[in-house]
Amino acid sequence: MAADELALTHEDDFEERDESARRGTDWWAELRGIFWLILAVLGFHSLIAKPFYIPSESMMPGLLVGDRLVVTKYPYGYSFVTPTFHLLPFIPGRLFGSLPKRGDVVIVTPPGTDTDYIKRVIGLPGDTIAVREGVVYLNGKAIPRRAAGTRDIPVDANTRCDPDHYRDSLVRLSDGKAVCRLPIFRETLPEGRSYDTVDLGWSPGDNYPETRVSAGRVFLMGDNRDNSADSRFTVAQNGLGGPVPWENIGGRAEFLTFSLDGSASWNPLSWPASLRKGRAGTSLHPTQEAR
Repeated sequence: MAADELALTHEDDFEERDESARRGTDWWAELRGIFWLILAVLGFHSLIAKPFYIPSESMMPGLLVGDRLVVTKYPYGYSFVTPTFHLLPFIPGRLFGSLPKRGDVVIVTPPGTDTDYIKRVIGLPGDTIAVREGVVYLNGKAIPRRAAGTRDIPVDANTRCDPDHYRDSLVRLSDGKAVCRLPIFRETLPEGRSYDTVDLGWSPGDNYPETRVSAGRVFLMGDNRDNSADSRFTVAQNGLGGPVPWENIGGRAEFLTFSLDGSASWNPLSWPASLRKGRAGTSLHPTQEAR
């Protein structure tokens, strides 16, 4: 290339850069890009899947405070609680709706609230549910359960083993570490789906009168049977007020992504040490027993 042609090329490049500088940043284009990005994220959260944080001990032993998990939105179709922010009034019915299966772990928004709970589906429309001395009766028959020994849950900032809720459960091991030693009972539903529950002894929820689950509703319980506000309790008791409308089911819990023990501070260097080992990837689907 000749020297004069090279000089012209450099002059053209300079003029283009100078013109871009004069035009400045296209802020409207930037804002439109951010808007569409936010809309895409909210759409994914609302229609496909979203992260969920476990704030209570109602689903121990399977779920601990500090667990992070993935909830899928589409398995049961879409309802007024599907959007990420619960801003819609109650709207009957579901779009592409299907009932959950017994044993599914689901996210539910109690009627009249905007708070998400996580519970297990025990009863479907047409079922009768009763609890007698801690044993759940489904359609007049006791759900089979067997004692599965005890399980030691490490005590940390998120799992404190409060003696008011777990009397005589706090145990100090030989290495000095504290654990919450909980009695485990394995329940198996008629379909063969099984899962672990905690039964510490008597609690107010150990007896529940036989109730028929009406059409379009589901009966939910926490696996931590003595420390769960669920369908056995009224809304005034922070429970679900009986079987809940299926429209209030927001999605199905799938698997854990990671879990934190509550020891992390604002310092990022403390974050890796607060990760609980061995929990990432744990499936939240019940085990299918051979029949």
